[in-house]
Amino acid sequence: MTDFSEAQFQEVVNKINGGLDDLSGKIAEVPQAIAEATDHWYVPGFVADAITWLGEKIVDLAKWIFDKIKDALKGIGAPVAFFVYAFDWQDIKGISSTISGQVKPEVMPSTNTWKGTAGEVYNKTIRPQGDAASRISSISNSTSIALQLCAGAGLTFYVAIGLVLVKFIVAMASAIAAIGSAIFSWAGLGLIVEEAGVNAALIWGAIGALTLVLGAQAQQLVSLHGEAIDNSVFPGGHWPDPATGSYRGG
Repeated sequence: MTDFSEAQFQEVVNKINGGLDDLSGKIAEVPQAIAEATDHWYVPGFVADAITWLGEKIVDLAKWIFDKIKDALKGIGAPVAFFVYAFDWQDIKGISSTISGQVKPEVMPSTNTWKGTAGEVYNKTIRPQGDAASRISSISNSTSIALQLCAGAGLTFYVAIGLVLVKFIVAMASAIAAIGSAIFSWAGLGLIVEEAGVNAALIWGAIGALTLVLGAQAQQLVSLHGEAIDNSVFPGGHWPDPATGSYRGG
């Protein structure tokens, strides 16, 4: 799976959008190619009808591929959102891990000098603060990793869609040329039928691969949910109480 790069993803998006424009242009060229192939005195009517039918089928298949790719683009904003949220969770991890490190009793000067009942109670009270912050850090890191993997899966998926689009545009150009030669119109249709089948399989394959990755991440999110509702360091589902009435024993 590809590591996510926002710049690379934007480049992929631009290429897909440009490719869709190119494919739309190729679809629009087919009627003109049909007209040029049939508008001759030596082309019998039944041949002209056959070429027209072939051209229309090519357009239908091309529009089908176009629509499938457009459908795939409906979630194109998700990988960037996952990437941004992954960064946000890393920020939370940084803050919480810093807090966890700073409130460890063994690194706090007061724990070595503050004696008596108050000091002992303070040490017992401060440790749960660090444990709670450490749990937040762990959850944040796991969430960030899951989001990064989802973003990378999205990038891989759209790279595959872009490659499918490039292949089909090349096939369309060849099919249009075949229509123009009239005698090879059947070859042009055959090429598009083959490409439509192959590219449909590639699209479904890309969707299947994406589904597998996201399915694994869904399982990870279930584990994260378990971590989030584990109240072993959050008594009663709340942050540990930092206050104590025993400090006066100092």
